[in-house]
Amino acid sequence: MGTVTTVPDRRCSTASRDSGEDVLGTAAPVRRWLLLERPGAWSQAALAETLAAVFSPDQRRRLHALARDEGLRTLLVRRPGRDTGTGPVLVHVGSAAAPGAPAWMERLEVPQLQDVGRVAVDRLLQPGLGEPVADPLLLVCTHGSKDMCCAVEGRPLARALAAVHGEQVWECSHVGGDRFAGNLVVAPHGEYYGRLEVADALRVGEAATRGEVLAETGFRGRSTYDGWQQVAEAVVRRREGLRGRGDVVCGPSRSLGLGAAVEVTTARATLTVRMLRRPGVTVTPSRCRGGLTSLDHQVVGVDVVPHPAW
Repeated sequence: MGTVTTVPDRRCSTASRDSGEDVLGTAAPVRRWLLLERPGAWSQAALAETLAAVFSPDQRRRLHALARDEGLRTLLVRRPGRDTGTGPVLVHVGSAAAPGAPAWMERLEVPQLQDVGRVAVDRLLQPGLGEPVADPLLLVCTHGSKDMCCAVEGRPLARALAAVHGEQVWECSHVGGDRFAGNLVVAPHGEYYGRLEVADALRVGEAATRGEVLAETGFRGRSTYDGWQQVAEAVVRRREGLRGRGDVVCGPSRSLGLGAAVEVTTARATLTVRMLRRPGVTVTPSRCRGGLTSLDHQVVGVDVVPHPAW
């Protein structure tokens, strides 16, 4: 039976943390990215307003279909601080890794954001239009008008990361999971982290640039995996001490009644992680949106089959 935790006069991120809600298995499903630079303040509906100003109704319908069918996530981004943006703007497009295809990210500079609408949506989201981006982008949610937790918890992370990683770092609009602020997403790979303090974010940023995943540091999961797979990946990484981005590969989740099993492959072994899912806590914050009953993933067993070479 879940419990209800109401924390008066506290931020939702604090209420979630105090309730014991687990962050693991909560990464939003994203397989493709469209990042639109929009400096300055954002209203709660800033993304919808921007899309309406940039794209035609037909293009917006196509973006909606891509979000539904292909996991496209469109975000607004801006440089940390109070940049009002008087010059050209950058648009980033990319894809998280998929079976048989590596992750990629490209950037396109345009005189003004409205110029993006002159490009066909399908052409815009394919590689070859812009300049390849080698290092991952570090996206920190600071969308305070959507949920003030993100601004309060996210802005210090963005400033600290920018001091070290420069142009890899962007503030971004809502990424999902306000109650886990500060939230950081590594794009295009889709590695979600939550409840980060500044020191944690700096460790994650350094690791991400090295091609590593820190499963023990606020890791919410990988956006190309479902919740079961996200948990299984983290369990195996923690158990085996694996950090390389490609060190762990999850197969599809297999339903087992109230639970699931996921087969995970590493260089040394194949591990089957068996899990149950049960209602966790209901976080009802008093000062910001995001109240939700969580579903905790309980690992009930890990079966290991070493590869013959080991």
